Amino acid sequence: MPQTPPTGLPGMAEVARLTRAGRLTEATGLVQRLLRGERAAAPTAAPAPTVLEGEFEKLDSSPQLIPQGDAQPADGPGKGAGRGQKTGLVRTGLGETLRDLATRLRTMGGRAGGTGALRPAAAPLPDGASFVTDSYSGAAGTRTYKLYVPANHGDGLRPLVVMLHGCTQSPDDFAAGSRMNVFAERHGILVAYPEQPASANAQRCWNWFNPEDQRRDRGEPELLAGITRRIMRDHPVDPGRVYIAGLSAGGAAAAIMGTAYPDLYAAVGVHSGLPAGAAHDLPSALAAMRQGNGGRPDGARAARPVPTIVFHGDRDAVVHPNNGDRVAAQAIATATGLRTEVQQGAAPGRRAHSRTLHTDSSGRTLCEHWSIHGAGHAWAGGSPAGSYTDPQGPDATAEMMRFFLAHRLTATPA
Repeated sequence: MPQTPPTGLPGMAEVARLTRAGRLTEATGLVQRLLRGERAAAPTAAPAPTVLEGEFEKLDSSPQLIPQGDAQPADGPGKGAGRGQKTGLVRTGLGETLRDLATRLRTMGGRAGGTGALRPAAAPLPDGASFVTDSYSGAAGTRTYKLYVPANHGDGLRPLVVMLHGCTQSPDDFAAGSRMNVFAERHGILVAYPEQPASANAQRCWNWFNPEDQRRDRGEPELLAGITRRIMRDHPVDPGRVYIAGLSAGGAAAAIMGTAYPDLYAAVGVHSGLPAGAAHDLPSALAAMRQGNGGRPDGARAARPVPTIVFHGDRDAVVHPNNGDRVAAQAIATATGLRTEVQQGAAPGRRAHSRTLHTDSSGRTLCEHWSIHGAGHAWAGGSPAGSYTDPQGPDATAEMMRFFLAHRLTATPA
């Protein structure tokens, strides 16, 4: 988790200036960028003073009474810590105000607006596109989902990507952070976002650690497969180009789906997640998250190798980076004759990464594992419009789409 920047850090003077001017949203955004290690932009001209701005000028010389009432966010999509509430008035000066801003953002784990108030408004849909809510009911219950249908209809049958959010997230939040709908327009694909309700898990985590939710046609896998098949039935989906991906608990659930339904999904994306079978209850789940060596995931194997792309920050303090290694090992466990190549890379202004490719004799990459140096528990290259994103990372969404569209099923899904 990033540390609070000291007041002497370059850029904090600009934060102080914005705070004195009453431009708290801009000040908060700048603190967030500093927490991510970005440089402050050159100062911008302040608009004409207002009564509120004049009041904030007093912060330099005297303590002020300011309200506190922001809900405190959960630690991250893999933890699901509880929320608290602080109310009342406290006395504070400018320095304390700045420290409070930094502390709030730090405890958000890099989120852009933990309460939602500081997040940009949702972008309008392109003409002809839709993002609607539906639900599916099966033997294991009912789940709501959102489906993005792009304005770009493409030619013929379309690919489908199923996206599984992390703990405390929602379909809209995950869509905004991953920017997957932008790529849906670019490639003419459908994107589904199943939603885990609080009634199924208090922190809205997918229950990847329950044996009942790790088996084909049982529990949550039955519901997620049902949503996938419903969309395939109701829309012009190419049955050979259906993919599933997720973040954190959603990544662990995606790994389970690839193992349980190798006849349904052509490829899987696991971001900051765990391998299928990594745990069998909550205590073993916590052990696997912290240590990366719980359970026996090698025993959970698909009937065929399912192409898998893995992303994991090597400074992830929520889900141990060893889990990324284990997801990759599970993906290639039944394959033979693979060639392994490790590539190092970094784009300007982005985090460096190591990319390990496992390629078969035909040149097809069966598994691609990205270890992102210095990254924590967040969607690489994501937008701050959503929670738990790391804009400095390589673009996980773009790389996932590239990987997905290079793979297709040759048999008709069951």
